[in-house]
Amino acid sequence: MKVPLLDLVAQYNTIRDEIREAVDEVFESQRFILGPRVTELEERVAGYCGVSHAVGTASGSDAILLALAALDIGAGDEVITTPYSFFSTVSGITRLGARPIFADIDPRTYNVDPERVAQAIGPRTKAVLVVHLYGQTAEMDPILEAAGARGIPVIEDACQAIGAGYRGRPAGSMGLAGCFSFFPSKNLGGAGDGGMITTDDGALAERLRVLREHGGRRRYYHDEVGINSRLDALQAAVLLVKLRHLDEWTEGRRRNAARYDELLSELGEIVTPTALPYNRHIYNQYVIRSPRRDGLKEHLHGAGIGCEIYYPVPLHLQACFAFLGSKEGDCPEAERAAAESLALPVYPELTAPMQEEVAGEIGRFHSGGKG
Repeated sequence: MKVPLLDLVAQYNTIRDEIREAVDEVFESQRFILGPRVTELEERVAGYCGVSHAVGTASGSDAILLALAALDIGAGDEVITTPYSFFSTVSGITRLGARPIFADIDPRTYNVDPERVAQAIGPRTKAVLVVHLYGQTAEMDPILEAAGARGIPVIEDACQAIGAGYRGRPAGSMGLAGCFSFFPSKNLGGAGDGGMITTDDGALAERLRVLREHGGRRRYYHDEVGINSRLDALQAAVLLVKLRHLDEWTEGRRRNAARYDELLSELGEIVTPTALPYNRHIYNQYVIRSPRRDGLKEHLHGAGIGCEIYYPVPLHLQACFAFLGSKEGDCPEAERAAAESLALPVYPELTAPMQEEVAGEIGRFHSGGKG
């Protein structure tokens, strides 16, 4: 049985008529940039995340960049963040001329270790950029406490975590701002790139709206140098349809994660994800660990089962960040996760027989002694 890592066609087949109707309305209006659909999505996402404001952007990467830019982060500043995340977490920092300071991760959750964050705070620290990786929020209370004691803002990279929660608080509502991605593979994915920034700070929201539109409040008049990062109305229309289904899809992912936990429980070499009891994990990815990860990946691909490594090289060891002077061994937990982690299919349309096939092939690999 072939099992893809992700099957967006299966999802689309369940909402095809809703999507086409929403997209047709945008074409009939011929309003493709910002406009009422984007405004409606911003309001819906703000409500969903429990905040007062949401600002649409062209991508999740831009959401991170704009959130940092709105804090006037630049040359000479430091931003504490994780070494184990997608590239844009750190590219936004360095594009502004600031320096990322890497705090190693908690090996249970793959999220940044709060004690490491507190230890990394220094006189040049301008912000802490926390990532909620794979759909589980980071340990926010101690991070907020450590940063708040020094008056340092915390930005949430929640690009993989819409709908996740920490001690009853939604992702994107705990720091000064939350950054989301609507890349098609996300739990709430569009028909292309798109992003959003959430905040309870009205002044920050207003500045973000200015920065996303070339730094101007009205056309051809520019108060500062911004960028072009406006959310398309077509993307907003698609996302408004999908947002209605998000909680249902999330529960499907959570059920599938629980089934994997059971199916893989007897395989001693496999470490299944740790979901902390006070967190709502939304499983953007279901990531296992294996000391023979590369061999397992090859075996699964040979059996027609999709799987992926997120992420094979930690950010502090990426070639483009060599100028930072980081070296192997600086963040041992992130480096170990990069060598052992493997994401399995977990999308809500995944069936029980498909999951049994995945687990069966994992079992066959381990019982066969391959490596």
